Amino acid sequence: MFNGIIFYTGEIKFIKKEKKSLLIGVKSKLKVSKKDIGSSICCDGVCLTLSKIKSGLIFFYISSETLKRSNFKKLRKGKILNLEKSLIFGQKISGHFSQGHVDTTAQIKKISFIDQSWFIRLKLQKKRLNKFLVEKASISINGVSLTISNVSSDYFDLNIIPHTLQLTNLKNLKINEFVNVELDIFGKYIYKYNH
Repeated sequence: MFNGIIFYTGEIKFIKKEKKSLLIGVKSKLKVSKKDIGSSICCDGVCLTLSKIKSGLIFFYISSETLKRSNFKKLRKGKILNLEKSLIFGQKISGHFSQGHVDTTAQIKKISFIDQSWFIRLKLQKKRLNKFLVEKASISINGVSLTISNVSSDYFDLNIIPHTLQLTNLKNLKINEFVNVELDIFGKYIYKYNH
């Protein structure tokens, strides 16, 4: 379980491609030790297991299911990932509860600037998931907890403040790029219960 408040990023320095999976090595200032091996770390919104620490890199295995649902199929060396360790019981929750289970990706359709904040318009890849988009609800974009500012039948909008841009990889976003999306877990459960 994570809360989408990002303090660390990491750069992909190593990629080993298998037939249907990847092994990646990431360089980061995120504090991990041998006792963290086997624990969950949210990487750009995806819950991955820390598999090893070697030569100053932290390594993660990415399965075919994760590649299918996320933007990780286009990973490359030099890409910056948002990183968050899993929550510890009693820890302050500043964002919203997220699992690191990416539902789909969204494409960036528009980026504009309001003073030092960013206005971003996105379109979900799976249109059937639009029913879970609610104005003022929480959403996780590349692992960052954000609030939906506007919803249309075809897109949704976000406003990203300078502090969030400074600490995350969202400042690197470009038009037509794809981001990982996890919809609000409570919204999904409530919808399932009522249908």
